[in-house]
Amino acid sequence: MASKLLLIAVFVLDLIAFSLAVAAEQRRSTAKIVQDSEINYNYCVYDSDIATGYGVGAFLFLMASQALIMVATQCFCCGKALNPTGSRAWAVILFIVCGLFFLIAEICLLAGSVRNAYHTKYRTIFSDLPPSCETVRKGVFGAGAAFVFLTAIVNKFYYICYSNARENSFQPYGSGREASVGMGTYK
Repeated sequence: MASKLLLIAVFVLDLIAFSLAVAAEQRRSTAKIVQDSEINYNYCVYDSDIATGYGVGAFLFLMASQALIMVATQCFCCGKALNPTGSRAWAVILFIVCGLFFLIAEICLLAGSVRNAYHTKYRTIFSDLPPSCETVRKGVFGAGAAFVFLTAIVNKFYYICYSNARENSFQPYGSGREASVGMGTYK
């Protein structure tokens, strides 16, 4: 049986990560070009940089959630053998899908946070062209939030399938009755 306490803790961490990713999308940095009246050059002025903190927070909460699941399931590679049933097959598939979704979500959140924190520092003095005030594209944190949501769903199903397969652990050779290999009579 899957641990309800672990599932609740992972749900709370995933919910916080999703909320922070959505908040980061809503509070992305915007920039405007301002002209200095004295020296007559243009430069970029950026507004609040709070989306970077939200993105990093979502990144860390999602990582904590994934770490809890991986510790509880022993990263699917350690521990005793699982019962060869449909639950084990689904656990393998969901483990791979969960890892893929997690990786995509973390890349989106980290790339969005880094790009949001980047501000152009140059000015245009000798050029008539305005400076390029680069900001993070709309939807980067949104994509991260979508993959946080998908990761949250898949890692719970993975944990439940893993727990079902672990309940009746596979024990070849006598199903745990004997400590040695059962042998038949020699004829």
